[in-house]
Amino acid sequence: MSETNHKELLKKVRRIEIKTRHAVNDVFAGRYHSTFKGRGMEFDEVREYVPGDDIRAIDWNVTARTGVPHIKKFVEEREMTVMLLVDISGSNEFGSGTQLKRDLAAEIAALLAFSAARNNDRIGLILFSDQVEKTIPPRKGTTAHVLRLIREVLDCKPQSRKTDVRPALDFLNHTQNRKAVTFLISDFIFPDECERLLKITARRHDLIAVSINDPRERAWPRAGLVEWRDPESGHRVMADTSCVAVRKALLLEQEQRTERLHRTLRRAGIDIIELFTGEATDRAFMKFFRQRSRRR
Repeated sequence: MSETNHKELLKKVRRIEIKTRHAVNDVFAGRYHSTFKGRGMEFDEVREYVPGDDIRAIDWNVTARTGVPHIKKFVEEREMTVMLLVDISGSNEFGSGTQLKRDLAAEIAALLAFSAARNNDRIGLILFSDQVEKTIPPRKGTTAHVLRLIREVLDCKPQSRKTDVRPALDFLNHTQNRKAVTFLISDFIFPDECERLLKITARRHDLIAVSINDPRERAWPRAGLVEWRDPESGHRVMADTSCVAVRKALLLEQEQRTERLHRTLRRAGIDIIELFTGEATDRAFMKFFRQRSRRR
């Protein structure tokens, strides 16, 4: 990487750090904490019973041995593993405004990583195209670790421009033996055959889909004759966007793809958060946290 490109990367990382650190305030961090409770309760100690203690916690073995009522004390096993699965295929280099979809993915990863770090969780990263491009094993979320994750999302050069989430899900399932809160961050342009593995992964982990989109994918501009190039296959096609029928056909295709995605995720029991480039990310996550809290 040239010195100029390196400086630009560091500036972009710094901008994302400042923006997301500001978003991860007490309210956001509190919502994150209450939504993801950790693995459960772990044993802390045995102590003498005092009036008001829950009699269901009495340790009968110690009570019988000492002749004095004792109870077992438990504390919440807070530490979790958070895995970020981030799509860095060719389609994520698209952006109709100042922000690419890949930049949005990095911002989302930063928001989640800083939230996890604030809660003392372990954070790992899997970058994928139609193969696993790079992995960073989960570790405690220090600032240096979080910044490294952001840099990798922004700067990793994939070997392939195509998309298939199955190798990434398979890698996750074979390397993470304990349940992990897993955010799958992608524009979800990949084969419908992924449903089976999505269901398997959702049973093993708390899998949440984060769909990244661009506003132009939902509202095609009237820009005359336009050459479209598929960023993953390189295939080119001409479209007359001044024609109402063409714009309607493009919009219908996108709506059908979105509906197929939502249907697939519902069948797999996976929550989805939809985000668009150029829009604030924290509000969508706060809405998601509130919805999860209501369900519980």
